[in-house]
Amino acid sequence: MPKPVIDVLVIGAGVAGLQAALAAASPSCRVLLVNKERGKSSSSAYAQGGIAVALGTRADRDAHYADTLKAGRGLCDPRAVRMLVDEGPRRVRELVHLGARFDREGRGFARAHEGAHSRRRILRARGDQIGAELTRTLGRATAHHASIRIRADLCAVDLLITNGRCAGVWAIDRAGRRVILHARAVILATGGLGQVYLRTTNPAVATGDGLAMAYRAGAVIQDIEFVQFHPTALALPGAPSFLLSEAMRGEGAILRNRDGQAFMARYDRRRELAPRDVVALAIRDEMVRTGSDHVWLDITARPRNWIRERFPLIARTCARYGLDIATDPIPVAPAAHFAIGGVRTDVSGMTSLIGLYAVGEVACTGVHGANRLASNSLLEGLVFGVRAGRAAARHAAASRGHRSRHDLCESPAFGQDMGDIGDIRDRIRRLMWNDAGLVRTSDSLTRALKQLDRWRWIQATTPRDRAGTEVKNLHLVATLIARAALRREGSLGTHVRADFPTKGLGWRTHYTMARGDERASPADTLAGAG
Repeated sequence: MPKPVIDVLVIGAGVAGLQAALAAASPSCRVLLVNKERGKSSSSAYAQGGIAVALGTRADRDAHYADTLKAGRGLCDPRAVRMLVDEGPRRVRELVHLGARFDREGRGFARAHEGAHSRRRILRARGDQIGAELTRTLGRATAHHASIRIRADLCAVDLLITNGRCAGVWAIDRAGRRVILHARAVILATGGLGQVYLRTTNPAVATGDGLAMAYRAGAVIQDIEFVQFHPTALALPGAPSFLLSEAMRGEGAILRNRDGQAFMARYDRRRELAPRDVVALAIRDEMVRTGSDHVWLDITARPRNWIRERFPLIARTCARYGLDIATDPIPVAPAAHFAIGGVRTDVSGMTSLIGLYAVGEVACTGVHGANRLASNSLLEGLVFGVRAGRAAARHAAASRGHRSRHDLCESPAFGQDMGDIGDIRDRIRRLMWNDAGLVRTSDSLTRALKQLDRWRWIQATTPRDRAGTEVKNLHLVATLIARAALRREGSLGTHVRADFPTKGLGWRTHYTMARGDERASPADTLAGAG
């Protein structure tokens, strides 16, 4: 007997996806949440610093609003930022009700300080494990919800589009079988694209899947040239680019060059607490100036016991590589961290395609502008996860009465052999790191695009497995980033052009792209628009 169509399909199980699933689910709205892997597979789960939220007076929220706009370098959507800071406290209180355990000081929450924040407003959990705590809390709630089903064995490949409307997705399971999921509404919560770069803090699953699927389906992509590079990722041969939380600098850690000299005062009066784009570029310039491949992050002035209690995960991870952060400065260098641009949405998560919503890092809500304020990403996932989930549920309810179809069918293994997938993946990542990374030029971006064009055959393939699908997505995402970065002839926020060191003409512009249609829109005209 045919199964009824899914009401809301959520792709991705980070904070944004889990929150969206919970917001959409009800006795009258059935939700299926799918993910590529079980366990800590999302970037959310690895978040260390905390969640930025103004829990006090209106003045506190106004300060958070102002800090976010300032960090965004004039490209934020003010309406979206106002929603973020005003609705954030309610979302955090709901987390507490669900059982989230935030660190406390006295009768209230412990609050940390991070770069570009004018006051201490960062809530944390288990010292430096906020992401694990939030995904634990929301994951438990979704697992026990009667109207939510979960499948953690599906790699989404492409969206199903019928008459300009999103009608579901087709995916590959672990056995290589094709799985078709029909849905009244689809929410992309697939996370970031950091794996397009050689050095990244992102987990292996962050291959830009949602962005690539949305672009192939015809959705509008916005501001994809803005990729945030975290200033301080572990820089040891043979070690992963493990993120070292900005909260360390908020608690007094000092950046030192190869000679042990503190250098941030030469670059910004806020020193270690300058915005991330400023600190990342300062570290890069200092590395070039001194001929080193890293700088040092030094928190050894703090007491040993305090360090281990405040940063237990960082301490344990560094210890695996022979570093005692209480006595040893830590070698660090920038690494790709967060996609600021993405699938363009309105403040309800709606994309340019009917029935398709996006939330979290895959989305471009306008909150971050040209540079993300530290610890705003988890808050964005919570606030806009609720908005997208509720909007998708309303759309699903309005779409009932359409002809029902099977929501799942499986077929034998299929697809094409793409050759040495690992080699292609590595070459794309190295190319992007060298030619479209923290600092770009017209020559480097043109060189990257020429090489990517030589691999355009990848987009004509139908991969037979997850590995091939991810390489296809990485290639497309790399092409979109390089193309957008070449078009923006100026340096703004996270986008740095060595050949255009000023903001450039028409800098208050959002660049959008869709298949066969690329255009620029003034930032002022996009406030609150979808």
